[in-house]
Amino acid sequence: MQAWTKPDIPAVPGPARRLRLYDTASRGLVEVPPTDGGTARMYVCGITPYDATHMGHAATYVTFDLINRLWRDAGYDVSYTQNITDVDDPLLERATATGVEWTDLAAREIQLFRDDMTALRVIPPQHYIGVVESIDLVANAVEDLRRAGAVYPVDGDLYFAVKADPAFGGVSNYDRDTMRELFAERGGDPDREGKQDPLDSLLWRHERPGEPAWDSALGRGRPGWHVECSAIALKYLGMSFDVQGGGSDLIFPHHEMSASGAQVATGEHPFARAYVHQAMVGLDGEKMSKSKGNLVLVSKERLAGADPMAIRLALLTHHYRTDWFWDESDLPDGQARLERWRAAVARDAGPDGAAVVNAVRAALTNDLDSAGALAALDEWAATDGTDSQAPALVAQACDALLGVKL
Repeated sequence: MQAWTKPDIPAVPGPARRLRLYDTASRGLVEVPPTDGGTARMYVCGITPYDATHMGHAATYVTFDLINRLWRDAGYDVSYTQNITDVDDPLLERATATGVEWTDLAAREIQLFRDDMTALRVIPPQHYIGVVESIDLVANAVEDLRRAGAVYPVDGDLYFAVKADPAFGGVSNYDRDTMRELFAERGGDPDREGKQDPLDSLLWRHERPGEPAWDSALGRGRPGWHVECSAIALKYLGMSFDVQGGGSDLIFPHHEMSASGAQVATGEHPFARAYVHQAMVGLDGEKMSKSKGNLVLVSKERLAGADPMAIRLALLTHHYRTDWFWDESDLPDGQARLERWRAAVARDAGPDGAAVVNAVRAALTNDLDSAGALAALDEWAATDGTDSQAPALVAQACDALLGVKL
């Protein structure tokens, strides 16, 4: 599947820094990648395309774009893969409810997402992979699990037996009661009769009347949710890649199940070296989500005249691991900051440019302290100075490190 246009990324002089991120699995900060040089590998779970792109989505992909940019700044090549769940129950349900063909709905929302990511200057993945184009890949992954003795049938559907992975639970660190509750809330079926364990997850759904299905070695049907990501990640990144990313609502079951499936299929551990999760963005006291319909959409704000860089700055005001609520003042505040910065880099001189760039790097590489980086730039923009090279240097750094074009 085609991704979107890659923005130009200027090189920024001065010493780069190693990136430290909070790893959900180990519950601590880790350096990623763990070695200097070479290729950094990242997988970020993509959208289910039936209502794109709300500010929760945007916050997630801007967060992982920061990681991508900081790795590049440190001299790494970056191998970045993102899936898109272009067939799944929520998409089919929305298509039925609105009287639109599910393929047309998916195509429309995917294009909206591409346009929004381009406007927000998010670096595209090298591999942007849809489920529909990965049917054989997923079927082969299920066959690998079957050979490992981790698959069993329930009324024609195929399930993954979580007991096959001794490390199951090591991503989320949740107890079983919490897992079961979240599994029921987030697309699982813990109460289905015939399952060996309530937490076992669907790998392959056999064909139902009126639903899309594909021929495969597993019979006619379509993939379950979790196995798609493990199959795609293994093909394009291999095991023990550096960062598995997504929203915090994916910690369980999605990232836990994806990791277990890959670990059992390959006999290797871990699936990813670090699990990094973007906090939830809410509106009016509730999580912003498609199911609730309380969405602030990037595309609508852009059509209303919002500068995408102001949207990006509004998102960067908040630390990625802290839940927050979108407020009507966020966008005007982002626009005001953008105008201050643009005025500052248009000056003939400013305070020490190397010093502020170093401060920005220090903040961002410390678990993506975007608020700290913005504060350093706010202070620089509000201060007079005599460094004639500073305005151009700061503009380059804002673009390369923060993704904000001034």
